[in-house]
Amino acid sequence: QVQLVESGGGLVQAGGSLRLSCAASGRTFSSYAMAWFRQAPGKEREFVATINWNGDANHAESVKGRFTMSRDNGKNTVYLQMNSLKPEDTAAYYCAAGPLLTGWASDYVYWGQGTQVTVSS
Repeated sequence: QVQLVESGGGLVQAGGSLRLSCAASGRTFSSYAMAWFRQAPGKEREFVATINWNGDANHAESVKGRFTMSRDNGKNTVYLQMNSLKPEDTAAYYCAAGPLLTGWASDYVYWGQGTQVTVSS
C-alpha cells in the first residue's frame, strides 16, 4: 500500500501563491501515476493535474498557466505550485496515486487526507 500526506495549504488573498506538497511512503513511488484533485463543499471532486513517472505533467484547463505539478522521485514527493490564485480555487486539495494516468478520481487507488486552500477576494 501507499500512504500519502499533503501539506502546504492555507489562507491567501486573490492573486497570491501557495505550494502544496504530497509526501508518499510504502511501495515504489516512481511506479505510480500521481494526481491532484480538489473538492469544494457540495461539489464533485475535480481533476487538477496528473504527472507520470518521468515528470511529464498534464493540467486541467481551469488551472493551466497558473498551476504547475512536479515530481521529485528522490524525495518521494509531488508538488503543486499554485500562482495567480482565485477565490474559485478555494477547496480541499487531495493527492492521489494509481496505476494509470487519468483525470478521473474513480481511477485512483490511494488518497491523502487533503489540505485546505482558501483564497479570499
